Amino acid sequence: MTGKRKSLWILGIVGVCFLWMFGHTTKTEAAEKDKIPPKFNYQVVFPDNQMKEDIGYYHLKMKTGQKQQVKIEFTNLGEEKTSFDISLNSAKTNSNGVIEYGDTNIKNDDSLKFDFKEIVTAPKKLEVAAGETKELAIDIKMPDTSYDGIISGGIQIIQNGQNEVEENNGSMVLNEYAYVVGMILQETDTKVTPKLKLNTVLPGQSNYKNTLYVNYSNLEAEYVRNMTTEVQITQKGKSAVLFEKKQTNMKMAPNSFINFPVDMAGERMVAGDYSATILVTADEGINEKWTMDFSISQEEADKFNERDVNLTQETGINWKLIIVCVLALFVLFLLILRLIIIIKKRNKEQENNKKVHKKRKK
Repeated sequence: MTGKRKSLWILGIVGVCFLWMFGHTTKTEAAEKDKIPPKFNYQVVFPDNQMKEDIGYYHLKMKTGQKQQVKIEFTNLGEEKTSFDISLNSAKTNSNGVIEYGDTNIKNDDSLKFDFKEIVTAPKKLEVAAGETKELAIDIKMPDTSYDGIISGGIQIIQNGQNEVEENNGSMVLNEYAYVVGMILQETDTKVTPKLKLNTVLPGQSNYKNTLYVNYSNLEAEYVRNMTTEVQITQKGKSAVLFEKKQTNMKMAPNSFINFPVDMAGERMVAGDYSATILVTADEGINEKWTMDFSISQEEADKFNERDVNLTQETGINWKLIIVCVLALFVLFLLILRLIIIIKKRNKEQENNKKVHKKRKK
């Protein structure tokens, strides 16, 4: 192997190393070929005590202590047997002001007296043969204590075998679709007006970004609709606004809380005393204004700053990777320099050979 070819070969290896180093960190995409599950239909079978027609969820008028069974029909349109995982969940409110009827990690609010999951029961799994129509039986046992307002939740349906977990360049990929049928249970026609209560203002993180959370509850068994939340954060005793957020068109589930996030816009969290001014308006004449003082300890600030992806942490710099990159660049520079010298030397030798050849001809 000539000196030139050897240098080109080494240069190619270094290039491949660079592509691996910087290309390996790119986003891994899901496999193009997913496993398509058998098709199916489901139909909500409404009983006589359904309060509202032409809706896709249950709204049932019940009595204290009443027992009732309702059904959802599943039809398997595929050519293979399929199965479904069934779960029952009390309605919750997520941080965006959207009501969650499916499975979630959000806890129950302290004001919740009757948990949907304790009142409504159903099988955890349903199997349906190819071409078969089968009913899912859902049992309801109302509380023995009467109440005004509503109990709200959802029946979540997930078809098994939608996608198999696949490993793609070290990443696990799984896509699943969940279907949820809502259910509202009501005993009386007594009008209930939602009531809001401020709980806490605490530092935290959302998607590894420093965030301040305003936590407040809906204490009544009724929805909050068309809600707007405005928050301003200042240093305690000062008027300059440090962080603020306004969000409209929000909702809250009955007897639930919301962790309303105020993004710190990439700023470092600083220990100290602060004040939060909160204004919440909604339908039914809801107009709540609160002011709450809160503190951020040095321990909390350090912990969240270290985890914030927007902040460049000295302890987070990967010096080994930087040294490797610098050395690789230096080696690459030397190889390019050597290649240039070899090419120039070869060109010079060719010119000298041409001159000698010309002299011999003369």
